[in-house]
Amino acid sequence: MKVMLYDTTLRDGAQTEGVSFSVADKIRIAEKLDELGIHFIEGGWPGANPKDMEFFKRIKKSKIKNSVITAFGSTRHPKSKASYDPVLRGLLAANTRVITIFGKSWDFHVKHVFKIPPDENLKMISDSVAYLKSKGRQVFYDAEHFFDGYKANPAYAKKTLAAAWEAGASTVILCDTNGGTVTSELFKIVEDVKAAFRGEIGIHCHNDSDMAVANSIAAVQAGATQVQGTINGLGERCGNANLISIIANLVLKLDMDCMSRINLKELTEVSRYVAEVCNMKQLDGQPFTGQSAFAHKAGVHINAILKNPKTYEHVDPQLVGNRRRILVSELTGKSGILQKIQELEIDLDKNAPKTKRLLKTLQDLEHKGYHFEAAEASLELFMQRSLKKFKDFFRFEDFRVIVEKQGKGIKSEAIIKLKVGKHLQHTAALGDGPINALDNALRKALKDFYPGLSGMHLTDFKVRVLDEKEGTAAKVRVLVQSQDKNDSWWTIGVSENIIEASWQALLDSVEYKLLKDSK
Repeated sequence: MKVMLYDTTLRDGAQTEGVSFSVADKIRIAEKLDELGIHFIEGGWPGANPKDMEFFKRIKKSKIKNSVITAFGSTRHPKSKASYDPVLRGLLAANTRVITIFGKSWDFHVKHVFKIPPDENLKMISDSVAYLKSKGRQVFYDAEHFFDGYKANPAYAKKTLAAAWEAGASTVILCDTNGGTVTSELFKIVEDVKAAFRGEIGIHCHNDSDMAVANSIAAVQAGATQVQGTINGLGERCGNANLISIIANLVLKLDMDCMSRINLKELTEVSRYVAEVCNMKQLDGQPFTGQSAFAHKAGVHINAILKNPKTYEHVDPQLVGNRRRILVSELTGKSGILQKIQELEIDLDKNAPKTKRLLKTLQDLEHKGYHFEAAEASLELFMQRSLKKFKDFFRFEDFRVIVEKQGKGIKSEAIIKLKVGKHLQHTAALGDGPINALDNALRKALKDFYPGLSGMHLTDFKVRVLDEKEGTAAKVRVLVQSQDKNDSWWTIGVSENIIEASWQALLDSVEYKLLKDSK
C-alpha cells in the first residue's frame, strides 16, 4: 500500500517550547526533508506572521525536487463569505499547489468556542474547501479534534468529514489533537470511518499519552493513506507523532511503500540535522536514530551481540543510517573489552592476562567515579596507554592557576610548563575562568608544534558531584565535549579538586585530537 508522508515540522514543530525557526532555518530544513523524500512539507500559516509569508516567497527559489510545499490555515470565519475571508485569501497568496485547512469536528468546540449552530460549522467547512478548490488548489482537510468529537457525537463528527469530501477535499485527515486516544480505540474509529466513506484518509496524532507513533501506525493499518508528523516528535506540549519512527516502522516492519530503502539510510542524519538547527540535543534514547538506540552495555548482551546481532537488535542499525556501539563499563565483561580493542585494530586474545588486567583496571576506575561510556575518547586513550600503544605527543611538567578578585571583576591566569621532545615550553595565558585559562595556555604552548589544534574548540562542559554527603570536599566528575570540522568527542576527569578533574578531561581532549590527526 502506498502511504504519503506529510511533515509539519515547520509549523507544528515550531510550536515546541524553546524552538524558534528563522526563515533561513525553515528553508534549510525543507531542503533536507526534500532530499529525504518526504511527499508533503507544511511550510506554515501564511498571513499569520511575516516570517511565514517570507518563507513561501523564498522557498520558490529553492531547488525543491521531490516534495510538495503546502500552506496551512483555517476555514473561513463564522458568518463571512469565503471569497472575502482574510485567512483564505492569505492561503491563496502563498501560491502553493496544495493547501491544508483545519476545521472543527467536535460539537463541544462548535458550541463553546465558536458559539455557532452546528450547521453553520458545516457550511464553514464546505464553503472554504469549495472556494479553494475553485481556485485550482488541491485541498487537504484536517478534522481537528476528530477522535474526541467522534466519541462525543459520532454522527456529527462524520458530517464534518462529509462536508469536506463533498466540497472537493482530496484527503481528510483525522486529528487526535489532544493526544488522548488509546490505540485500540483509535484503530476501531478509523476502521469505521474508512467503511463509511470512499475518500482518502490521513492521520495526525499528538503525543500527550505517549501513543502518537503507535496510533499513527494503527491508523495506517486501518486504512489511512497519509500520515502526518514532525521530525524527532517536535510540537506543542508533549509533541507530535515522531515521523522518524513512523517511517522506519512502516518500511522495515510493515513493508509499506512510503520511502526507498536508500533514502531510509538518511534518517539518522536528518534527525540530528533538525536537532542541530533547533539548537536542541537529540535524545540519546530516541528509537532508530538516537546515539543509544543500538548501544550495548551489559556483558551478557555484548557477548550475544558479537555472536549474532539479532539477539538484541530488532533491526540492522545501518538500515537507518545509525551504528552499533559497544559501551565499556564495569558491567561490560571481557567480550566488550575485546570488541573495543579490535576497533582500535589491536590484536589481543580474550583470555590473555592483559585483557583481564584491563578489565580489572577499568572496573576500579568506574568504581572511583569514571564513566567511560559517556567519554569514549578518554576510553580509547586509556586502552592505548594500558596496552603501551600510545605515543606521547608532549610531556606535562606542571601548572599553576591564579584566580584574582579585582573590584567587581575576577581574573584567571594559568601558567603551564611542558616538554615537546627536547623543547621546554613555559607559557602563561589569561581566561574567563581557570579552565579557560588552562585551555588557552595549553594551546599556546603547543600551537607551533601542532597547528591542527587551531581547528579544535570546546563545545560543552559538565560537572557532577559524585557524593553529595561530602559537601565541598566531594569528588567531582567533569565531562568535556570538543569538536573539530569533522568530529566531536567527549573526555572525562575525576577528582576531589574540580580544577584537577577539569584538567584531566581537558588534557585528554587535546591528546585525542592529536591522536586523531596522527592516524
